[in-house]
Amino acid sequence: MNGELLVVAVEASADLHGAAVLRELRALRPGLRAFGAGGPLLRAEGCETLVRAEDLSVMGIAEVLPAIPRIFRALRTLRRAAQERQPRAALLIDSPDFNLRLARKLRRLGVRVAYFIGPSVWAWRTYRVRQIARDVARMLVILPFEAEFYARHGVNAVYVGNPLADGFRPALPATSTPTTTSTPRADLRRALGLDARRPVLALLPGSRRQEIRRIWPALLGAARLLLERMPDLQLVVAVAPTVRPEWLRADLPVAFVAGRAPEVLAAADAAVVASGTATLEAALAQVPTVVVYRLSWLSWIVGRLLVRVPFVSLVNLLAGRGLVPELLQRDCTGARIAESAAPLLAAGEARDAQLEGMRQIREGLAPAGSPGAARRAAEEIAALLGNDR
Repeated sequence: MNGELLVVAVEASADLHGAAVLRELRALRPGLRAFGAGGPLLRAEGCETLVRAEDLSVMGIAEVLPAIPRIFRALRTLRRAAQERQPRAALLIDSPDFNLRLARKLRRLGVRVAYFIGPSVWAWRTYRVRQIARDVARMLVILPFEAEFYARHGVNAVYVGNPLADGFRPALPATSTPTTTSTPRADLRRALGLDARRPVLALLPGSRRQEIRRIWPALLGAARLLLERMPDLQLVVAVAPTVRPEWLRADLPVAFVAGRAPEVLAAADAAVVASGTATLEAALAQVPTVVVYRLSWLSWIVGRLLVRVPFVSLVNLLAGRGLVPELLQRDCTGARIAESAAPLLAAGEARDAQLEGMRQIREGLAPAGSPGAARRAAEEIAALLGNDR
C-alpha cells in the first residue's frame, strides 16, 4: 500500500467537513495524497476528484431516479480507482445510501474505512449497524451517545467532537434577562435591522416546501397571539436557501432574513424551530426554544413504527430528557406554540431551566480547550494510515 487516502464526500456539507479534515490531516502528514469524490472545497485542498460531488447531490425520488446511472457509474469509478491505487485507508463522509455500498466494496479490496458523520442507526434502520460493524474499521461520530450505541453493537466508534459546536466557539453568553443595548446580541440585532431594545422571537419553519406548508400557518397563529400579549415583540424569520419567498406569506410585521440562521438565532430572546439540525444550533446559541413539526398522517404513523428514540429533537436526545417542548402533529397549533414560547421571552424559571440545560449540552459537545472535530477526526485517520515506512 502507498501513502494515499481515498476521500468520498458527495454532498455540499460533506465537502465542507471533508476539506476541514483533509486540511488538519495534511498538517499531521504533509506528504499525504488524497483522491476520490468531492466538491470545490476538497478540490481547493488538493484532493484529486475523480467524481464531482456536484454531479451526485440530489434529493427526492423524482430527482434521484434519473441520477441512478450516474450514481452507479460513480461507485464503479471509485471502486476501480481503489483497486488500482490501493490507498492505505478511505474517509467516507455522510451520505449512507452511497457510502455504505462503497464501504462494502472497499472492505473486499482490503481498504480500511473511516466513516465520519454516519447514519442515524440509533434512531431507525438499526439493521444497518451489522453492515457497519463488518465493513467500517472506525466510526467517527459527532454525538456522544452514538459512541455508546455503536460500542454495544461491536463497532469501533470514537466521538471526535461536533463540527456544529465548533462553530460556536466562542459563543454568545447565555442571558436570563432581556438584552441591553451594549451586548454582542444587541449588536447582532442592529446588523439584522432590528431594534436592540425590543424583544425578539426567531421563527425557523424548515427548508422544504411540504414542511413549511404544514408548519408556517401554526407559527403565524402563535405570532398573532404573542403580539397581542407583547405588542413590542419583533418577529424574525430565518429563510433557508431552498425556500421561495411565496412560501412564507405573512400578514404580520415580520423581518425575513435570507441564509443567516446562526445570526438570527444568536440575536433572539427565544425561538420556535422546526425539528432538525437547527434545534441543535439554537441550543448552542443559548436560545430558549420550542420545537415543532408536522407530517402527513401516513408519514407520522410509519415514523412512529420505525423510529426508536423517545424524542425528535437533538436537544432533548442530548439532554436525555424533555429539556425543550416538542409540539408535534395535533399539538403543533398556534395556541400551544404561543403558550410554550411566552414564558421563554422573559426572565423566569422556564427560561433559566432551558439555558442551564443548553450550557451543559454545549460544554459536553465542545469542552473548553478540546480540539475541534476536524482535528480529532484527522488524528484517528492518521492512526488508520499507519507509518509511511
